[in-house]
Amino acid sequence: MTRLTGGFIDPATEAATGFRAVLEAMARPGRIFDVTGAAPPAPLSVAAGVVLLTLCDHETPLFLAGRYDCAEVRAWIAFHCGAPFAAPEAAAFALGDWQDLQPVSRFRAGEPAYPDRSATLLVERSALAAQGHRLSGPGIRDHALLNLPETAAFQVNHARFPLGFDVIFTAGAQLAALPRSTRTEAL
Repeated sequence: MTRLTGGFIDPATEAATGFRAVLEAMARPGRIFDVTGAAPPAPLSVAAGVVLLTLCDHETPLFLAGRYDCAEVRAWIAFHCGAPFAAPEAAAFALGDWQDLQPVSRFRAGEPAYPDRSATLLVERSALAAQGHRLSGPGIRDHALLNLPETAAFQVNHARFPLGFDVIFTAGAQLAALPRSTRTEAL
């Protein structure tokens, strides 16, 4: 059965390695990291599987958008993570293609007293590349480049800082992050 397979073989070590990759990606926006260890069902990428196995559990409500909201993915997440499925406005994490996650304004942006009560968007992409959009801000010396799906939504999100959502982009076995503190501009 697909839902019983594809998790970490050595959960403690692989979760620690996955967490380190996500942490490094958030600390160094725009840098692309390779990850391994998960074999989730289609249409999930390896990187999305690693992020879910690492960050999601029974206390992290998850919203699935578009083609990711299917029986195979739901069963795999329920078995390996135990994350409850939620509506967009209640989700701690949201997973999907950028267009299926729209409008992003429906996701939690935190509160002035608790900016950490915001959503993290897991955005699946066909590929990640160090080109297309210029990133600057904390964790970036001078600037970084990353192919973003657009610029406007990330500029609006940054203007709300310290409120706003954070983004982890996944493609194949790669991930990159765009925290709300990062400034973006098209080249």
